[in-house]
Amino acid sequence: MATDYLERGAVAGVAGGLVYGLFVATVGNAFTAGLETFEHGHGHGGGPVVSGLTTAVASIGGGVLWGILFGVAVFGMAYFFLEPAIPGSGATKRLALAGAGFLTVSGAPWLVLPPQPPGVEQALGTETRLAWYAGLMTLGALVAVLAGLTYRRAEGRHAAVRLGATALPLALLAVPVALAPANPVHGDVPAALVAAYRWTVVFGQLLLWATIAGVHAWLGDSDTPVADDLDYPATAD
Repeated sequence: MATDYLERGAVAGVAGGLVYGLFVATVGNAFTAGLETFEHGHGHGGGPVVSGLTTAVASIGGGVLWGILFGVAVFGMAYFFLEPAIPGSGATKRLALAGAGFLTVSGAPWLVLPPQPPGVEQALGTETRLAWYAGLMTLGALVAVLAGLTYRRAEGRHAAVRLGATALPLALLAVPVALAPANPVHGDVPAALVAAYRWTVVFGQLLLWATIAGVHAWLGDSDTPVADDLDYPATAD
């Protein structure tokens, strides 16, 4: 039974990772190449076709691997154990889980350590950034759980009240933003391009999670534990 969940999670992850990898191979890599050209101050001309093809294949392959990881870990194992507690039903339940995954893996950490394009150097050391990233992932997961619990507690209330209660735990994310050490960055990339790069990365991650959630919802819940374990005894004539 758990194997069915893992299989559905893996299939959804492959689909989401493929879409994400194609996005990175086209839009993401083109944006990064443009930033690198800007950083060096001049164009380098077209590189070898094999180099471009290799980069695209690596991007797609990396995207698929990320998709499988998220699909199996979140939409396989986590969904198997937490399905009854996840708010909503059907596609809404998957989107809620995808939102929690995005908040944990990317959203919360990026509030303090946003993605940086090539050519931008950060003041904080690698070990310090990794420690903060791990702590922010933990906080993101906690906030996601609290949001789900407050949603459950607000069931039966007005939609606006339920929405406000669900969003209330997000206020906890302001704590690390206020307490995080300064991390000034410097480089030759204009602020507008840095912002555009970050939003491109954010969009790519949202696309990954949304695709996994959509495919997982399309695959259905025919093998849920409740449905499989209800083997009613035959009634006596």
